[in-house]
Amino acid sequence: MANPQWVLVVNSGSSSLKYQVVDAVSGRTAATGIVERIGGPGRLRHTTDAGTHEEDVTCRDHRAALAAGRAALAEHGPDLDELGLFAVGHRVVHGGPHFSEPVVVDDDVFAAIVELVPLAPLHNPANLQGIRSARESFPGVPQVAVFDTAFHQTLPREAFTYAVPAPWREQHQVRRYGFHGTSHRYVSRRTAELLHRSPQECNVIVLHLGNGASACAVQGGRSIDTSMGLSPLEGLVMGTRSGDVDPAMGAYLARVANLDAAAYDEALNTRSGLLALAGTSDLRELEQRRRSGDAGAELAFAVMVYRLRKYVGAYAVALGRVDAIAFTGGIGENSVSVRAGVLDGLGVLGVELDAAANADGEPERRVTTDDSSVAAWVVPTDEELEIARACLAVLPGGRG
Repeated sequence: MANPQWVLVVNSGSSSLKYQVVDAVSGRTAATGIVERIGGPGRLRHTTDAGTHEEDVTCRDHRAALAAGRAALAEHGPDLDELGLFAVGHRVVHGGPHFSEPVVVDDDVFAAIVELVPLAPLHNPANLQGIRSARESFPGVPQVAVFDTAFHQTLPREAFTYAVPAPWREQHQVRRYGFHGTSHRYVSRRTAELLHRSPQECNVIVLHLGNGASACAVQGGRSIDTSMGLSPLEGLVMGTRSGDVDPAMGAYLARVANLDAAAYDEALNTRSGLLALAGTSDLRELEQRRRSGDAGAELAFAVMVYRLRKYVGAYAVALGRVDAIAFTGGIGENSVSVRAGVLDGLGVLGVELDAAANADGEPERRVTTDDSSVAAWVVPTDEELEIARACLAVLPGGRG
């Protein structure tokens, strides 16, 4: 067996910090952890093969959160000094139009990510705090930035270009970027393996469904279209995000409801989607209400599933041939009813749902019949492993 190459994967959110210690060669995870509610009284949860340790913590910032995580690693294992870290890999949400691959973080790269903050004001600042803290905590260990948008840099011009004035596109970098790229890359490659094909021979539609959700058309291992756009707001119906709406709606509401741009943006991002239609952004609660006959829950489910089927149909045309549909993310991996709702409506593509396989089975499994023209699979995503392997690919001495 090849010698392990351990990577600490850091995912810094606005009020949380997740970390995972993973061997990028074998895929083995030695520890996972999360520090929640940064900026006030919070909670740390650290898990290894030996069990889970939880404690209350108060972390004023991401530096303190990373220090709390490192202390948990030192006390409960594994000891990072003994392992010998190969790299620290960071999830960065927005890489703009230029970052098409993972990069080693130096001062110039850090400054470039700072310049991209206007494109992702809710995400990139937190990602930057995580990078800054890790550079201070692990000064001798290479830091690698892996961008959510990078996988979608292969979109053709006709797919990423908005028909808007040239100054918007040229001066303000307005275009489709797409997100969840690390997940889409991992799941599309894994789906090709399940079909016993190389990624270059396989066309896959990946549905990454969670509180945030996106669809991606992957042709021969390359993203050619995706549902999220300039921001993660465009596309599918999500937990609190609206997805696609008429662009004129903002101006209309400004006229009739005195809604300014900030309030409009906040409403579409945090008070729309399933929450607006059913009063909850939690799909499990929505499905319980739906079973009890709740009309709002039924409408929310129908709108969400219809939008999914519409995107699958559009991407089938864009790809020309579909070898598989892959469901991933918390909803994609766990919701029997969402998968059934999507696949039952795809008979025009020759999709035949296997109801028994969809209802129960291994976490990774096929959920269509042997006669189905297009295979549909449940493929649990592993973004942390994908980030760790990206570190191997970009650093000298990496074996991936």
